Amino acid sequence: MKISVVVKPNARRNEVTVREDGGFLVLVKAPAAEGKANKTLIEVLAKFLGKPKTSITILKGKSARRKIVEISG
Repeated sequence: MKISVVVKPNARRNEVTVREDGGFLVLVKAPAAEGKANKTLIEVLAKFLGKPKTSITILKGKSARRKIVEISG
């Protein structure tokens, strides 16, 4: 399954909300440097969806705020 995700780094807390269009808005505490926000994004999404971290892959937008994420399994 592929989902659309908008990431907001440097937030006060890690949080996932579902947007009206069916995509996800993910707030992460980590900065958008050296892949820290992407790593935290995967951890937060995995916990929210109840999936292992290894089942979540960023397909597009590794250096952008708008991403396409694939969830396998």
